[in-house]
Amino acid sequence: MKPVASVSLDLDNLWAYLRTHGDPRWESRPSFLPSAVPRLLDVFGEQRLTTTVFVVGADAERDDGAEAVAAIVAAGHEIANHSFWHQPWLHRFSDEEVEKEVMRAEEAIMAAGAPRPVGFRGPGYSVTPALLDVLRRRGYRYDASVLPTWIGPLARAYHNRSAGSTDGGEDLFGGFGKVRAPNTAYRWRDNGLVELPVTTMPLLRVPIHGAYLLQLHQISPRLARGYFRTALRLCLARKVSPSLLLHPTDVLSGAEAPGMEFFPGMAVPGARKVELLGWVLSLLRKHFDVVGTGEHVERIAGSPLRERDPVACG
Repeated sequence: MKPVASVSLDLDNLWAYLRTHGDPRWESRPSFLPSAVPRLLDVFGEQRLTTTVFVVGADAERDDGAEAVAAIVAAGHEIANHSFWHQPWLHRFSDEEVEKEVMRAEEAIMAAGAPRPVGFRGPGYSVTPALLDVLRRRGYRYDASVLPTWIGPLARAYHNRSAGSTDGGEDLFGGFGKVRAPNTAYRWRDNGLVELPVTTMPLLRVPIHGAYLLQLHQISPRLARGYFRTALRLCLARKVSPSLLLHPTDVLSGAEAPGMEFFPGMAVPGARKVELLGWVLSLLRKHFDVVGTGEHVERIAGSPLRERDPVACG
């Protein structure tokens, strides 16, 4: 049998990227969901994949977001919680504000026709003991907010060099210490939730998800494919069950996401992105039994998992 792997999609919308970047155009709530969602569902269907989609509550409340949720559920994918306002500094919120973010998103997701979510991912990979406590009390089975890499400060500098005024830019994406987090699933001690990290390349601990592959693709398509092949070889050699993260920008051209010229890989044409994504998923399926994050957690939940103190997540 092939080892398990998972694929998830953070359904971040155009307005959320602009807001984080300090661009006042976010206030009109521009959306690229009508372009991105059908394209992504087509790729998943061609690859015969069932994935998990982390939905932003504020989008689930609007017509195009509710339509996206309905289409995703109809295609058999899991819907999980990605907070209500997608503010990537939940670590600055009070306990009450964190709980409100989780609850409002839950309500919006269920009102759009999806089952009550049991998985959560914090925007900007933001996770705190207070958040984990809220998730436990509300009956969640897993969190998927940790990106175990050392490049957070570098990614922050890259982002902030072109950003306008932003409330949380000085600590966006966390510090170098995130590299100490495990690269495989574990449980939070005295909490019981399973943490399914967004997998980074074993040993090197550099990200392997879409934006980074596309940035390499701008330099050389051959380099991007070699990078991903190397990551999967290391996962197999180190017995890491990868959890691969995708975003709508992985299938959109720059013209379809106005204002996002700052984002990695936006110079790659949309058709090339779709081609690369199809290749990535096909290669992943060749070596692994690929499911959504919820199913991934179900399959490993009965196995002995290491524990980690929630204090270490801050």
